[in-house]
Amino acid sequence: MAADTSKPFFPAAPHSALLPSRSAASRATPEGSYWRAFRSSELVSDAGFPVTDLAFAPAVADGASPTLAASWSTSLHVFSGDPLEKLRRISVAGDLAFSPSFRCDGALLAAGDKKGVVRVFRADKAAAGALRTLRAHAAETRVVRYPVAGGDKLHLLTAGDDALLAYWDVPSETPVFSVPAAHRDYIRGGAASPADHNIFATGSYDRSVKLWDARTGNTGPSLSFSHGELVESVLFLPSGGLLATAGGNVVKIWDVIGGGRLVHSVESHVKTVMDLALCKMVNTGETRLLSAGIDGYVKSFDFGKLKMTHSLRYPQPLLSVACSPCGSVVVAGSAKGKIYMGNRKKKAVVEEEEGRKSVGGEIDWVSPEPEKSVLRPNYFRYFRRGQNEKAKEGDFVIEKPKKVKIAEHDKLLRKFRHKDALVSALAKNNPRSVVAVMEELVARRKLMRCIGNLDNEELGLLLEFLHRNATLPRYAKLLLCLANKVVEMREADIRSDEKLRVHMRNLKRMVAEEIQIQHTLQGVQGMISPMLALATR
Repeated sequence: MAADTSKPFFPAAPHSALLPSRSAASRATPEGSYWRAFRSSELVSDAGFPVTDLAFAPAVADGASPTLAASWSTSLHVFSGDPLEKLRRISVAGDLAFSPSFRCDGALLAAGDKKGVVRVFRADKAAAGALRTLRAHAAETRVVRYPVAGGDKLHLLTAGDDALLAYWDVPSETPVFSVPAAHRDYIRGGAASPADHNIFATGSYDRSVKLWDARTGNTGPSLSFSHGELVESVLFLPSGGLLATAGGNVVKIWDVIGGGRLVHSVESHVKTVMDLALCKMVNTGETRLLSAGIDGYVKSFDFGKLKMTHSLRYPQPLLSVACSPCGSVVVAGSAKGKIYMGNRKKKAVVEEEEGRKSVGGEIDWVSPEPEKSVLRPNYFRYFRRGQNEKAKEGDFVIEKPKKVKIAEHDKLLRKFRHKDALVSALAKNNPRSVVAVMEELVARRKLMRCIGNLDNEELGLLLEFLHRNATLPRYAKLLLCLANKVVEMREADIRSDEKLRVHMRNLKRMVAEEIQIQHTLQGVQGMISPMLALATR
């Protein structure tokens, strides 16, 4: 019979239950959509040398392409364009390069090296060599910072592993002031204040963070507080009144104007946080704090609402992170020589610009975030919150008693399996547990019966235990008496088994050594007692 081809085998329109759910898309926040619009790629892929520092040049004109400097091995690599492309390589005299820093106008680039020398180059003509060479440090110069505020083009702050802090007059190559022991350990973090070009902050491996004012010279820090961990990075937030510090797996926000008061602590990383950076969001104009860690994550933190907003995952441990002034490029440097670049998709940027133009006015429209539903006492979920819910003021907390784990020999004693309990304790070889079981069996008048029922292998466990612990002062009174009873009761079994005879010889040797020790101690006591008697008179 021919098949009927007038009707399809399957319905033309699928059932609504078979369609993919759009609940995940509806739950996507604007923040997550923004960060997912970045297209990731590898800017540099050369394993072997870690990318220790990344720095973008300040935005001099609107629409200008970003310029990036990366300290990598013995040189600085400069990238520019949209997207970023490699321009030039700046050699740092054969030594490892650290901490590139652009001047406020982007014309000069300064960097330190492994021997403590700081060099200043022209950003556009670096091949001509260093314009200035600053020599004051005796170890690696890990912190090189130009002032950010006030348009200061003459001064530079440097610090390094020798714990020296120097504030330089760059044209004359002389330090305005220097503090030989600014910290008690390596200085690995530093930042310039965006509010005042005279104020800097430094962080050290001595777990302290200090604020310095160039106008006071080397009289000491203006403010000092402890982060609690080895400080890897320090960064001022845009207002200049808040300071972010990274150490261990914790990022802390401090109120500098309030005297170093801790505002918030972010513990989103599982390994050490190595670098901090600020990123301006193109769609809203808000600023986010980025943190890069050895766990391979870059975390975005909203310091206005004090909450984590997004996470970016990378395949390698990260040592550095930076964001372009326009906010469209995010780069991260790994510990294995790769620089990961995230470019904002052109389509997303165009759609955001068109959206702002269509709304008009001075204030850009931002889609409001959905409000979270508040749990009320008349909701069923209110009574199902669970033990992970943090108790509020006025809540009555009922703690669940911890379950006590019962040992195997205790379970056997509860079942009146006395011999099995003794064997189980002997197999664990814990003297405290074995003696406790023996004392319980003595109280129940079952110890000697259990010993009489032991087979040769179990009897060997008992003799070995007596050999190891019978002379311990804490258990000697019980175990020595028990050893005599065991020999009397099981003499025939011991004579007939070679292994038991070996255990018996070991026990006999142990008793002989203990007797010799006791004789020696008695002799010593006899010599000391007359002297003690004379001393008491």
